[in-house]
Amino acid sequence: MANDMMVKELDQVVVRFSGDSGDGMQLAGNIFSTVSATVGNDISTFPDYPADIRAPQGSLTGVSGFQVHIGASKVFTPGDKCDVLVAMNAAALKTQYKFAKSTACIIIDTDCFQASDLQKAAFKTDNPIEEMGIKQDVIAAPISQMVKDCLAETGMDKKAMLKCRNMFALGLVCWLFNRDLKIAEDFLKEKFARKPEIAEANIKVIHAGYDYGHNTHASVAHTYKIESKIKTPGVYMDIMGNKATAYGFIAAAEKAGLKLFLGSYPITPATDVLHELSKHKSLGVVTVQCEDEISGCATAIGASFAGALAVTTTSGPGVCLKSEAMNLAVITELPLVVLDVQRGGPSTGLPTKSEQTDLLQALFGRNGESPMPVIAATSPTNCFDAAYAACKIALEHMTPVVLLTDGFVANGSGAWKLPNLDAYPEIKPQYVTPEMKDNYTPYKRNPENQVRYWAVPGQEGYTHILGGLEKDSNTGAISTDPENHNLMCHLRAEKVAKIAVPDVEVQGHADDADLLIVGFGGTYGHLYSAMEEMNKAGQKVALAHFSYINPLPKNAAEVLKKYKKVVVAEQNLGQFAGYLRMKVDNFTPYQFNEVKGQPFLVSELVAAFTEILNK
Repeated sequence: MANDMMVKELDQVVVRFSGDSGDGMQLAGNIFSTVSATVGNDISTFPDYPADIRAPQGSLTGVSGFQVHIGASKVFTPGDKCDVLVAMNAAALKTQYKFAKSTACIIIDTDCFQASDLQKAAFKTDNPIEEMGIKQDVIAAPISQMVKDCLAETGMDKKAMLKCRNMFALGLVCWLFNRDLKIAEDFLKEKFARKPEIAEANIKVIHAGYDYGHNTHASVAHTYKIESKIKTPGVYMDIMGNKATAYGFIAAAEKAGLKLFLGSYPITPATDVLHELSKHKSLGVVTVQCEDEISGCATAIGASFAGALAVTTTSGPGVCLKSEAMNLAVITELPLVVLDVQRGGPSTGLPTKSEQTDLLQALFGRNGESPMPVIAATSPTNCFDAAYAACKIALEHMTPVVLLTDGFVANGSGAWKLPNLDAYPEIKPQYVTPEMKDNYTPYKRNPENQVRYWAVPGQEGYTHILGGLEKDSNTGAISTDPENHNLMCHLRAEKVAKIAVPDVEVQGHADDADLLIVGFGGTYGHLYSAMEEMNKAGQKVALAHFSYINPLPKNAAEVLKKYKKVVVAEQNLGQFAGYLRMKVDNFTPYQFNEVKGQPFLVSELVAAFTEILNK
């Protein structure tokens, strides 16, 4: 690097890659995230996909974004606004500029700001920078032409060359933040292992972008570095929530000594779990892509009856369709994990956007009295632990369990320390005992926890029948007796209510807060960051964030009624607040509700919570 360029050390930075949905912004963002996580930075990412399957090229609705927050120490959100905005075309600049800080550096490909591009992006003049009133530093480079020049001797056609534009932008960003390109090279060689010529072209273009920044200083006064301050040693990887969920299922099956079976039907944004698990046949994982949602759930129930750890994956619309089969798992009392990766609704809604609007469906969206445990993952890396916990509850308590994640958590990623599975708790299903042989009935229960004993078909002396009709609690025969049905409804509910879950932890000013923030699931990072910001400003704020929804932690009522003011913040119109009012007597919280399909903004949370404090 030239001697006249200064290197400025930062604690954190936010970079947002944006362009047409065919411009490879997700790949560029993922590589930059991997490079950062590999050198020890903490990361939090947010891929922002367009809802259109394939919008017209250069259109405003077809813009795809990827935001990554990189920190020397722990970061909890992808950031409200970015320090660097990469806008690969005019539509990206038009739609994504609102995410840029007033001090941001903006990188644009001037070759994609021609008259036709400006027209598609609804610009009225031929100077979009001036028209939008952009005052920030702009690195305006003819990226497309430089990529074609770089690859001129490769024999690639023009269309293939331009698919490498994202790597030029990535190389420029890597120069800006003093990133070693070796990690990016290794990533590309692995991704395109079957097409080495594509890998080499992309690597060549990354270096061209890096060299462009190095040789021209790219109109900036500094380059930057972010040193790692993460204190826990170990092996880390950048992992997306869906992949972490899949790994959690595999780990639980191995711990329980069972085969893992996934019955699924593809649906955005849950399909990646099916894709990931299908890669692991060598670990005994069986995946079946079914013809519809109910068969995906029904095949999993069949696998559970046969003695496997059974999982079915979907999103909100698929939960609607699976509900009849989920109730079959309730009445047969078979272990099953139902993963619901929540997305914007109702109906098809916003398939690529994120909400928390399936909570009441998970709790009550079935006919009859059909209690199910419900767990919510709090971050992309927490998806592993949440999936493991859901499997443990399902197997040890003979019940279907709903695991809630959401599009933000599932598609986002974080720096994940590879776990030591020896440190994870045992998973011990409640199998039949030898003493029950030839005297077994399917609803014979452990009197302490009401869990029925599990007999796997094929065990001599344990022949039994399960099905969707109500059964006699003693004999297992079909029963329409009113007293028996009343008893079975109570037994199924008591079994779920008796499941031991960890107490909810209060963070921040746990003893003397003037305001308690309450949330659940994937909003944890934003709510925690809002609490931290308010406490740094001298206010007294605490946070109680729930992962276990049903049953609620035993200390939930005590915590919620301890503070003068409580606000429940969620990405729906008040489902969790309503559920808590139902469960906790005389609980009247304030509410903060948004249903935008986007993560919370910490700045908006702080403003809203401060207003509540001042009331």
